[in-house]
Amino acid sequence: MARLTLEITMSLDGFVAGPNQTLEQPLGEGGERLHEWAYGLAAWREPHGLSGGETNSDSELVEEQLRRTGAVVMGRRMFSGGHGPWEDDPNADGWWGDDPPFHVPVFILTHHPRETVVKQGGTTFTFVTDGIESALEQARTAAGDKDVQLSGGADVVQQYLKAGLIDELHIHVAPLLLGAGVRLFDDLGTGPIGLQPTSVREGRSVVHLGFARASA
Repeated sequence: MARLTLEITMSLDGFVAGPNQTLEQPLGEGGERLHEWAYGLAAWREPHGLSGGETNSDSELVEEQLRRTGAVVMGRRMFSGGHGPWEDDPNADGWWGDDPPFHVPVFILTHHPRETVVKQGGTTFTFVTDGIESALEQARTAAGDKDVQLSGGADVVQQYLKAGLIDELHIHVAPLLLGAGVRLFDDLGTGPIGLQPTSVREGRSVVHLGFARASA
């Protein structure tokens, strides 16, 4: 069965977005700086339709992640930044245009139904209204023998953590203190969640941490 793996970048003080998120600044104030380690990598640039870029240990790690990903799960806010009925969402088509960088099926958790959207390059957006387990089941079917990547946002990650459904966490820690914003590990309930360290990789301007669910 396909594993559910979290892929996310976090500041050293635990934030995945800065304060005051808007359509113009979807990652909040200072949040774009979280991902500076990735923007110049050849492996990040290619699926975004950009040429050039560095090839180094960070790029190799991104290549590995892309190779093993067969489907993606994310929340509505990560998809468009909006909420409520789709007809009221000014960014209802998402952030990525006609040829998104995923190139695999993507499953969006939402309370508002919508027909599947087919994009160029193999990306499809399927909108799931019946919960995190349903989204994961559909994504596993689509992924086949590859992994399902959980991309965020923080609220969706917390739901899957509390349900014990994440098999591996790959957290890329940026050398940045945001001070405020959206914390990755808020609202996890009252009981401890056991994790097993699996890897530590030092990148050029980031540290990559790997964990497995202790019971996995």
